[in-house]
Amino acid sequence: MSAATLADVVGALERRYPPRTAEQWDAVGLVAGDPAAPVRRVLLAVDPVATVVDEALAWDADLLLTHHPLFLRGVHSVAATTYKGALVHRLVRGGCALYTAHTNADAARGGVAEALAEAVGLVDTVPLVPVPAPALDKVVVFVPVDDADALIDALAAAGAGALGDYERAAWTTTGVGTFTPVAGAAPAVGEVGRREDVREARVEMVAPRSARSRVLAALRGAHPYEEPAFDVLELAAQPGSTGLGRVGTLPTPARLADFAAAVARAVPATVQGVRYAGDADMPVRRVAVLGGSGDSLFDAVRAADVDAYVTADLRHHPASEQQERAAFEAGGGAPRPALVDLAHAASEWPWLARAAADLVADLQAQGTTVETRVSTLPTDPWTGRVPQTASTQPEGTP
Repeated sequence: MSAATLADVVGALERRYPPRTAEQWDAVGLVAGDPAAPVRRVLLAVDPVATVVDEALAWDADLLLTHHPLFLRGVHSVAATTYKGALVHRLVRGGCALYTAHTNADAARGGVAEALAEAVGLVDTVPLVPVPAPALDKVVVFVPVDDADALIDALAAAGAGALGDYERAAWTTTGVGTFTPVAGAAPAVGEVGRREDVREARVEMVAPRSARSRVLAALRGAHPYEEPAFDVLELAAQPGSTGLGRVGTLPTPARLADFAAAVARAVPATVQGVRYAGDADMPVRRVAVLGGSGDSLFDAVRAADVDAYVTADLRHHPASEQQERAAFEAGGGAPRPALVDLAHAASEWPWLARAAADLVADLQAQGTTVETRVSTLPTDPWTGRVPQTASTQPEGTP
């Protein structure tokens, strides 16, 4: 296999994690690097911090792929007199490009949320906040039976008939079409002034609404009639297979305390560790997860009717209000959902191995190859924790 170029790698990443799916406030994509440069080694990490750059350069990586952006907000300089500018200069001098896949990787199939859900043992997952699926039309057209296959081929070539992992999907039935050409007509079938009855196929195919003009042009071009009869129906919006977070179930219910312990084993150890809020003995079966900061999605979590919510960076007031509301609405029962709080980077780290494997597979399918490595350096900013006991508290502490 030939060596990949940076353009090859970027193309593969952006097919899996389209930049257009990133949140509007986000900054994703290629930060530094020459698209024509060869890429042999790719280091994946959560954070673009100095120790990770050290690792990338020591390993002679050609690309550093990080989840978090180095430049989330606009800058006017990348001078080496700033710490971020200095990192860029070091990468450029070392021949290592930098690429970011952030909220576009959060929501994607096979992305951060799915990786976390899989790591904590969830099955049958769906998005917590699904992105609406692309708008669809259904095109219904009537065509002589002998011309139906050619018309279906033409519509499929224009983008109709794609359903999941299938293409050229169509439904047909037959009936009789009747019409009378009038003066000025140039009928493909029949004569002016005489009624015609033609055995026709009714063909139905779905198509992206964005392709409507192209599909209808193909329909008119391939149809034998001067004036083909057709309908375009706008289908109801459906939730898509991508979006923030995931909701799934545990194969076997677990006590909250045991589930939290399993979550702790599934992610990298941090100084913070794993905290939970809820009755330690409450059963947990249905779970929502979100990598990264998740207290902004409490409304969606409550609507998902889950037993527990696994996320990171839970702040005092939102978490307290969530648990108070849960207790009030439980009316004496067990408050739901319980909360399981991780360190931010730990909640996103499980995605890296999956992203590395997917990148290798995608490039191999194109006839190129790269070597990947997942950084295991701790990038959580906290470096120590002091356990507290009654004897360490000042007198009078409640």
